[in-house]
Amino acid sequence: MTHEPTLEQAYAVCRAIARREAKNFYYAFVALPAARKNAICAIYAFMRKADDLADDESMSREERRHHLDAWQAEWREARDGSCTADPVFIAVRDATQRFAIPFALLDELVAGTTMDLKPTANDAPDTYATFADLYGYCYLVASVVGLVCIRIFGYKDRAAEKLAEETGIAFQLTNILRDVAEDAERARVYLPLEDLAAHNIALDSLLKRPHGTAPTPQERAVLSDIGQRAEKYYQSAQALLPLIDRESRPALWVLVAIYHALLERMRRADYDVFTQRASVPLVQKLAILVVGLARMTAARLFA
Repeated sequence: MTHEPTLEQAYAVCRAIARREAKNFYYAFVALPAARKNAICAIYAFMRKADDLADDESMSREERRHHLDAWQAEWREARDGSCTADPVFIAVRDATQRFAIPFALLDELVAGTTMDLKPTANDAPDTYATFADLYGYCYLVASVVGLVCIRIFGYKDRAAEKLAEETGIAFQLTNILRDVAEDAERARVYLPLEDLAAHNIALDSLLKRPHGTAPTPQERAVLSDIGQRAEKYYQSAQALLPLIDRESRPALWVLVAIYHALLERMRRADYDVFTQRASVPLVQKLAILVVGLARMTAARLFA
């Protein structure tokens, strides 16, 4: 008989996963009230597992899709009430009920991880022809996370949903800029092919560039274009803040501030993301968190 962990144990496992793995997200989680923090950590742990299965390069793409399908089938049984020993499933099941999170959004989360597992002819690199194509990918892997998160944060105005979608786009474009070199080494180029062509950049020049060499002027220009698109979507993040429940706003503010700081660091480095991986220093994250915690205290005092 399957032993099912208690709900408290399940959430504790998810908090530990988020603390260990969520380099930027966890600082925002700290600024949430306990029940909302638990739910966000559960969703993060669910998303982390799907990502890990999709990125396990010890297996072929077909094997990874098979494992993801099997894992998702187990989740569907658990969400429908079957006994499970998986603490993440237990926590996510509770979170979806507590915060009215549609199962369809979680299905889309998993669908986003499988986009990088689509078959390619003769091991061709993963690419996106246009920004519209890239937007569709970003929607599944990041905007859907935003749509889940705002249900946990709480909102009443439906305008929050489009703003959360676009906030997710801002975050994912920031991730894409940071990870350009690492992704190219894995035969993944998320910079739209139409943008590369507009700047006379051959796809192979990204895939086969010498490790650790500085970007060319053309590469800096195309990265700057993506950065400007991200900046536009960060405006949606600012518009989203007042639509979120007061006690959740500090957490969203922390998350937006850290991600925007990452984009700013890349901009100040003139988009040299090849000689070193951009990151926000711990001291800067902690300073942002301190402000977020102060905002959380104020929100509780004046609620």
